[in-house]
Parts: sequence; structure tokens; C-alpha cells
Amino acid sequence: MNRQAIVKILSVLLLPAMLLTGCGGGLSAGSGSSPFSSQEQTDTESPALPSGFALPYLSGATLDPVTCPDGIQQTVASLLYEGLYELNRKAEPEPRLCSVSNYDAASFTWSFTLRSGVTFSDGSPLTAEDAAASLRRACASGRYGSRLAVIKSVGTAGGAVLVSLNRADTGLPALLDIPIVKSGTEDTSVPVGTGPYCFVSDGSGKYLSANAAWWGGNTQPVNRIGLVACEEEDAARYQFTSHAVQLLVCDLTGTQPLSATGSFEFSDADTTILQYLGFNLRRPLFADSALRRALSLGIDRNAISRAYLSGHAAAAQFPVNPVSSLYPAKLEDEYSLSSYTAALQAALPAGGSRELTLIVNSENSFKVSAAKFIASSLSASGLRITVNALVWSDYLAALSSGNFDLFYGEVRLSADWDCRALLGTGGALNYGGYTNATMDLLINQYAASVDRAAAMESLCRYFKQEAPILPICFKRTSVLTQKDVVQGLSPTAANPFFKLGSCTVHLAK
Repeated sequence: MNRQAIVKILSVLLLPAMLLTGCGGGLSAGSGSSPFSSQEQTDTESPALPSGFALPYLSGATLDPVTCPDGIQQTVASLLYEGLYELNRKAEPEPRLCSVSNYDAASFTWSFTLRSGVTFSDGSPLTAEDAAASLRRACASGRYGSRLAVIKSVGTAGGAVLVSLNRADTGLPALLDIPIVKSGTEDTSVPVGTGPYCFVSDGSGKYLSANAAWWGGNTQPVNRIGLVACEEEDAARYQFTSHAVQLLVCDLTGTQPLSATGSFEFSDADTTILQYLGFNLRRPLFADSALRRALSLGIDRNAISRAYLSGHAAAAQFPVNPVSSLYPAKLEDEYSLSSYTAALQAALPAGGSRELTLIVNSENSFKVSAAKFIASSLSASGLRITVNALVWSDYLAALSSGNFDLFYGEVRLSADWDCRALLGTGGALNYGGYTNATMDLLINQYAASVDRAAAMESLCRYFKQEAPILPICFKRTSVLTQKDVVQGLSPTAANPFFKLGSCTVHLAK
């Protein structure tokens, strides 16, 4: 039996357990969990420690961080490359290759001075020209282009990187966790980076070797990380299950959730991926913000995050992750069924029942279950909501044409929490057709403000009043490791090896 067949059999056997929270609204608000709802999954006996630490990688695919495929290639690339900044576990920027930054509000220009003494893995020094070339390339790329749309030009002056913007933005550093590669090596399958490891291909195979010249010092947990080739992501799942590799990054509430057996541990990392309830504001019923606010009161976000997303999400009432220091927790409303019922009765126009449809993409059973729970929760006092699960192409067509009442949406926000695409007039992701000059103004004021916390609070206070969308939660990604092998792992959404020096790898002696 080949490896791919084994993977498929494992998935068939284990998927029912994984989808306990995805079965059509059968769970109560506080019940149900997947095998991954705790921080550890164990058997009665722990497996023997491996002789080496290994990661999967896609054979034949580039490791260029700008063009490589999503998933396991990015996990490997996170050990090879670094950015001017990196996002910590609160999704806030911390300097990496940058030592000093300055912002000129009059000219919308940032300058970034590089950390001294940094070299690439081939021993050549990191220069401002290298960093500028990487940023320019990222601006033109499919992966980073939209997030960096605020950038007008990138250049250098006096050994610093100069970034000119097309509008005010005090939060630019949160966007600059862009991997920097040595200029001139971009077209190779493995560009040269400054990271803690470098790629090696020799007679013993392909692997990562600790970069002896790394500016972070000799703090790598192992000197060698094996690379186990696979042709597709499913093969990487098999490699993890069979203990050929010791770490795997995955989305446990995705369209194709991982099924795994054996003894393993996992760590979750908060992301900028927002799930929310959207309105078709072209419908007369939703023109009244009082009704939209009322509906917000009827959503038990904690129950959805805990029971229907197996704890791999953080409940949120605003378009910023609650782990961020910018999140205005004091503005939150406590869930109350009685408060919802009273507010709905006051806001719902007289004249009989209202029948509404909530659309959701059918490929993701977790979203479908969450949507059904929301529809059931909000159906009260003459309001009746039914769920229509559509295949992805039909779901997108319905959003684009405005053929919906409500929708269960998901969007990856940028780490500066700029929501103009989602809420701004004419925004590319503004499927509900929301238009409000005050909201546009507050979004722009937040982007330009030096006191970002105060500006975010003002924005969220108005957001709560308007309720143009209803945030549900922010997803979490998961890093699975073989039990007892990795200690001190503190992953972020972009870097499973964040704070690498605090990580210990235990191998067989």
C-alpha cells in the first residue's frame, strides 16, 4: 500500500473524531470538543525520542519566501530568513533586522536603520540595498502586494532604508515582517538569508545547518535539522503520523483539518484571521443600526469559539484580535439572551415575521456548524434565519452579486489592523455595501495617529454603534510536535520558531 493511500485511510478513520464540533448544530453551547481541545494528546506510553529533528518540505518547490507555496515551505523558510520586524505573540511588531526607525509625518516617510554586524549565511554583510530590494520585490508580489499597497516607493540613503507612503500610516512596522534575502539570489531555489539556519545539499541529503555566523549567537536548539521530502501536504501529514518528522504547522479548523494519531503536543498561535457575520445593507431591514446592534447581543461568541471551533479561536467583538494591546475590552457587551430578546423586540419593525437566509461556504464543516448555531440563536421574536451552505464558487458569486441576507465570512486582516478594505466605502471586501463618511474618517485617523490605542478605541466605539459587521472570533493556528521532543515552543502565526533561543529539542542519546 502506498503512502498516499495510508494517509487517506487514516483521514477516513479519524475525521469523525476531529469533527465532533462540526456536526450540524447538535452540540449545546458549552459541550463538545475535538481531540485537540487541550494542550496535549497522549497515549499510555510515550514513544522513544528520535535520533534527529526533521521537518517536511516539498521536493522540487522553491524555498524563496516570496514565491514558495503556503504551508510547509514557509515553515522551513522561517528558519532561513528574517525581516526588519517580526510579530510577537500579541501580533505586535518587534525589531529584528532593524535597530532604529523614524517616521516623518509631514512627508509620510519612514527610515529604518539596520542592526549592525548582521551577515548573510554566506558571510557577506547585510546592506540597506539588500533590504530595499527585498521590500520592492515584496510590493510587486502576489503574497505581499496588497498588504504593502500603502507603500509608494522604497530606496536607501545614508545606509538606511527609506520607505515613502502614499498616505499617513504610523503602523507600518507591523507590515514589515517581510523576509529579507541577499540581493542577486532571488531567482535561485534557495535565496541566501540571515536566519539562524542555512540550507545545505550534499552527499548526505538536504538539511538545515546551524548558521555559525548568525547575529543571534549560538542559541540554535540543534545543529542540524533534517528535511524529509514529500510531494504534497498530505504526505507531510503521514510523515508526522509516522514520526518521520517532528513538527507540523496546521489549521485544525480548516477545510481539510489534520487527523493525527499517537502521542503529540501542540501549541496554538493567535492570528489576524477574522470570522464574522456580515449583512447585506442594501436590504431595508438592515439599514437600521439598532437592529444590527441587537443581533450582536444575541451571539454567544465564547460558545462558538469553544464548542464549534474546538477552542482554536479567540472570541472578539471588534476587528482587532483580543491579544493585542489595542483591543478595547472595556467596550465589550456581555452575552445575555434576555438583553438580545428585548433589544430585538424594540428594533424589529412591526408587521409579522421576517424570514432571512444566512449563507456560508459548505466546504468547511466548522463554519457551517457555527453558522447554524448563530442562526438558531438569533431566531426569535418573529425573526427566522435559515442557513444555506453553498459550494465555494457559488458562495463567492452570491457575495459578489449581493444575493444574500447575511453571510458567515472570514478575512485575513493585516497586523496593523487597517480595516478599510472591509469597512471603508468601496472597500474590496465590503460585500455588504456599507458606506459611512464618519467611519472612513476614523479609519484614516487611526492610521495616522501616534496614539494608536486611543484612536483604535474611538474607532471601535463608533464601530459598536454602527455594527456594520459582527465580529465572531479570530482563528488560531496550531503547531504540532511529537511528545517530549520540543520544549519551550512559543509560536506565532508567522513563525513557529519564535524566540528560538528559548526552545529545547530532546533527542535520543
